[in-house]
Amino acid sequence: MKWARKMVKKLFIIGSLLVTSLVLLIFLSLYIWQATDEGKLPAKTAVVLHAINNNLVPLDINIQLPKIVTGGRGGGGNPLLREDLYIPVAGEAQIPIRIYRPQGDGPFPIVMFYHGGAFMRGFGDINTHDNIMRSLAARTRSVVIAVGYRVAPEHIFPAAVEDSYSAIQWAVENAHTFNGDAETISVVGDSAGGNIATVMTLMSRDRNGPEIKSQVLMYPLTTFLDVELASRDIYDSGYYLLSRSVMYRARDTYTPDELMWSNPYTSPLQAEDLGGLPPTLIITAEFDPLRDEGEAYGKRLAEFDVPVRTTRYNGVMHGFISFYEIMQSGQYGLQEVSTFLRNAHDDSLYIPSTYELQVRQPPQGVDRVRDQAEAFAIAAYLLGRMGLNLFER
Repeated sequence: MKWARKMVKKLFIIGSLLVTSLVLLIFLSLYIWQATDEGKLPAKTAVVLHAINNNLVPLDINIQLPKIVTGGRGGGGNPLLREDLYIPVAGEAQIPIRIYRPQGDGPFPIVMFYHGGAFMRGFGDINTHDNIMRSLAARTRSVVIAVGYRVAPEHIFPAAVEDSYSAIQWAVENAHTFNGDAETISVVGDSAGGNIATVMTLMSRDRNGPEIKSQVLMYPLTTFLDVELASRDIYDSGYYLLSRSVMYRARDTYTPDELMWSNPYTSPLQAEDLGGLPPTLIITAEFDPLRDEGEAYGKRLAEFDVPVRTTRYNGVMHGFISFYEIMQSGQYGLQEVSTFLRNAHDDSLYIPSTYELQVRQPPQGVDRVRDQAEAFAIAAYLLGRMGLNLFER
């Protein structure tokens, strides 16, 4: 019995040392992952970026992690109806669209969604952004139509924007078939899709309709020109999910003729006239090469008396709203987008006449504790994956 008690005690001590060592390893790993040349990252941002950049999880918005890691966050909302179609565009071509709509009689507001992906094949499509589309449809009680516009290198400018405008015209003409309100149309896009979304408001204005109720631009690309923008230099490594090399490749493939770079339908930041555009929400991310041009575009819109709200989310990277299921800041961003659209559709939107960049800090209080606890869980999961990968080799 005495021998057995000694063995149990030894095993307990060994087990305690192992657990303590593992906890210290996780904390040390988190500390290292948070430290970057550009500043200290919040724990949740650090683990997500480490996972993606080290190929421990796939780079797509439906990032697969255990339920304990994701915290069980989801899009929520009522059951939606989904339909995948092909619609005609210029040149006797057809493009795919995906429609999510609430159940009920409607008519419901229409949200045209333009996905990011650097204007190039293999970087994004209506499937990679499915979680945002579903969540927006549920949260705003709107018909969300994702547009599978044609991309480079097979299809250069202006194919993508012409396809996207044709999709708006199709939505207006066929609104009655999906319980949509043809008089209430907003456009939403992220990254390259943010560029296309705002170009849609310019084209609709220049071509006498359809009228666009509001536009939401999430970390948009707003210029193809080589202008001085600090964020493009500071965060161009690709670690924050967008690199300078990808931006140059996008420009070379989507706009191969340099004369295209200054066209207002590629570089709206340089457009001579931004008047008459709809109320606008622009969301930018602190650690993003596109941050400064998105904020500069907001300022230019305000100069033309366009009601505009620009919000910078600190502590996050390019594309962070796509990770709303695992990042609290992504939840904040998605909530802001949804609230803006609902208010715009209800004609209850209020934007102060004096333009000011709003800065939202990383989660605080209970949300901060939750994010840190989940970051610890993710770190443990990732270290386990790394150990398993080493063992399999």
